Amino acid sequence: MTTLKTGQKLNEGKTKQIFELVDQPGLVLVQSKDQITAGNAVRKDQMEGKAAIANKTTSCVFKLLQEAGIKTAFVKQHSDTAFIAAHCEMIPIEWVCRRVATGSFLKRNPGVKEGYRFSPLKMEMFFKDDANNDPQWSEEQLLEAKFCLAGLTIGQCEVDIMNRSTVAIFEILEKSWATLNCTLVDMKIEFGVNVKTQEIVLADVIDNDSWRLWPAGDRSQQKDKQVYRDLKEVTPEAMQMVKRNFEWVAERVELLLESQASGRVVVLMGSTSDMAHCEKIRKACASYGVACILRVTSAHKGPDETLRIKAQYEGDGVPTVFVAVAGRSNGLGPVMSGNTAYPVINCPPISPDWGAQDVWSSLRLPSGLGCSTILSPEASAQFAAQIFGLTNHLVWCKLRASLLNTWVSLKLADKKLQACTI
Repeated sequence: MTTLKTGQKLNEGKTKQIFELVDQPGLVLVQSKDQITAGNAVRKDQMEGKAAIANKTTSCVFKLLQEAGIKTAFVKQHSDTAFIAAHCEMIPIEWVCRRVATGSFLKRNPGVKEGYRFSPLKMEMFFKDDANNDPQWSEEQLLEAKFCLAGLTIGQCEVDIMNRSTVAIFEILEKSWATLNCTLVDMKIEFGVNVKTQEIVLADVIDNDSWRLWPAGDRSQQKDKQVYRDLKEVTPEAMQMVKRNFEWVAERVELLLESQASGRVVVLMGSTSDMAHCEKIRKACASYGVACILRVTSAHKGPDETLRIKAQYEGDGVPTVFVAVAGRSNGLGPVMSGNTAYPVINCPPISPDWGAQDVWSSLRLPSGLGCSTILSPEASAQFAAQIFGLTNHLVWCKLRASLLNTWVSLKLADKKLQACTI
């Protein structure tokens, strides 16, 4: 661990302190405390080791989100109890996302039974104001507040981006926890404006104070801070139980960074003249974290070799999607599809002169063949990733974050264009 030169304390909350880093402008140190609170600190206790548990949890969660492609303030874990983050001016709103109705939602919505499932997710906003117990706000109140942070005014575009991002972040963490048979019931997050880039990013922390987690969807097994909130009285034994729950979450959240599922794409090209097309497939696969192998074989000129290559990849038990890249008459894809139970995608490199005729060899197939045809090399890799995403949460998370980032870039492009035309 390198020694950091910390400057002034920029902020202190109930469970953490934030210091400027003298030698690294634009970055801060987020130092966790051994304090646990409930009900806006009406109840607060020291819990030895909580800082380390919270820091490990939040560092793992931010790593998971960042590797998926979500923009966050997190830079890296610095020590057992602190991490380095981009300096942000915080937007004073808690964004709450709910999959299952419980807690304060039931009090505010009498008649809704606990366990009611929200599809789509239920979004709520709360203004951070301890003196008034963090009142619920409407979108209109947030817009009318006209917050200006790090030079960015929070308008409709920014609110829409935070709303969309909250849903994507929840879904990524929900999908990840589901691999351990754990239900993410609800979650609260905060956003900040990066002082250097003026970009809205996920900031603050996401730890066991931030969500409700029910193993096997069973509330009686809950592992989150609700256990502490529900204590009739705080005894040393009770605090040990709370700590064990927090440790349970910190241990398991590390497991979310790995996937038990494996998979690969095997690209078969008719000749090396198709290499540039195939390299685009390989590059796109890499962006989704999917392994990709390139092979050369012709189903017309060497069908025995094509089937031998097929058998090689069927024989080792690794789930495989075959992509057939063959110009002119595509024999590769249909021959593969007729001889394997694995998915086959045709991705023919269409030429300007004969492309309109050649493509029919990928589209008009004998009965019993089920290969799909996708002309774009990047899209064929995306489709393969979507197949693996059904069983590999890390691939699914990258796909989900990509959807969000595409949406956000369009939103920002439109905002920029409007600013130019006004």
